[in-house]
Parts: sequence; structure tokens; C-alpha cells
Amino acid sequence: MERRAPEADAGAAAAPHRGAPLAPLPNGFLFWPVALLVVLADVVTKAIAAATLFPPLIPHPVIGDVARLTLVYNRGAAFGIHVGTYSRPIFAILTVGALAILWRLYRATLPGDRPRVLALALVSAGAVGNLIDRLRSAKGVVDFIDIGSATWRWPTFNVADIAVTTGAVLLAVVLWREDRAAARESAQLAADGARGSESTGPVTASDVAVPVAAERRGIA
Repeated sequence: MERRAPEADAGAAAAPHRGAPLAPLPNGFLFWPVALLVVLADVVTKAIAAATLFPPLIPHPVIGDVARLTLVYNRGAAFGIHVGTYSRPIFAILTVGALAILWRLYRATLPGDRPRVLALALVSAGAVGNLIDRLRSAKGVVDFIDIGSATWRWPTFNVADIAVTTGAVLLAVVLWREDRAAARESAQLAADGARGSESTGPVTASDVAVPVAAERRGIA
């Protein structure tokens, strides 16, 4: 009987696995570095603004009137939205609730879905950055980036606001694409079900559209 070397047996056993795709990295390898970097950048830039742009409401031109640095303390939400005397605790509680929802979406995200992980990291980090301001000072959130013209100006914002806005737009695109993919998958499942369930009646797209979309969004 022919005898084979142990090396040949090991190589033969490993051969079927050489072409197997590598498993994607855990989502935390992208989420946590991005989130920590954004929070750190937000905290540091706010500290520098508060120390160097004092007193508040005095513009410091960077590119004429187009781009200025102006220290502003915002006790409300984005765009100066207020809800009265209790704006600070109300918006803090709402932020915590939003973070809980974002965390649930993150936990439901499939490994390797980098656009969705990146979007959730940006929105979460921006929310945490502004929440830190609301918790540590009654003055409100530190804003300092002042963009506009002599006749019209965008509400003053900060690094956390940039992260929230960018992440929200990216997340909206991701969810829209997931909805389209869910609709196509639902239609295919309905077509397959209709062919295989003639004895019990056809399966419509509406029978499977909602569960598929909910599973993709992480709310099922």
C-alpha cells in the first residue's frame, strides 16, 4: 500500500479552504475608533474655542465674512431650538434616548456593513459630544464655526454637529438602499411562494415586505 508523507496529508486537508473568503472584521474595529476620534476632536476644539475666542459673540474672521470663528453658547438644540426653562434636561434626556436607539441599530448591523457602521459612529459620537457640554455646564453647547455672508448666516455649529449631520445623511442613504433591497427580496420571495403554494393560495409581497424590512433595520 502506498504511504503518503504527513506534509502531503496536511496540504490535502487544507487545500479546500485556501480559496475560502476571509470573515469580515467585527464592526467594533471601525465604530469605536471613529467614535472616539470624533468625540476627542469635538472636546478639544470646543476647549480651544472657549479659551481663545472669549468673549462670546465677537466674530473672528478667517476668510472674510464667509468663514468666521464666533464663540456661542447654545442652551437649546440645533438651530437654536428652545423649549423653555427646562431645555437643558429635556434635550439631555432626548439625547440619551436617541443613543439607545442608535446602539440597538449598531448591534443589529451585519458584520462588514461599513457604511452603516460609519454612519452610526458619526451620529453617536456627535450626540455624545454635545451631551457632554449639556451635562458639564449650564451655559450650554459650545458652538464656534460661523459660515455665511454679510446678509445671511448659517446657525453657528461645532465638530459634533458636523458629525451628526454627515452621519445622518449617510444613514438615510443606507436605510433607503436597505429598503430597496428588502422590496426586491420581498418580491422574489412572494414570487417563489406563489409558485410553491398553489394549494393554499398565493403569497403576496405585503406578506413578507414588513418582516424583511424590519430585520434589515434591526427593529424586529
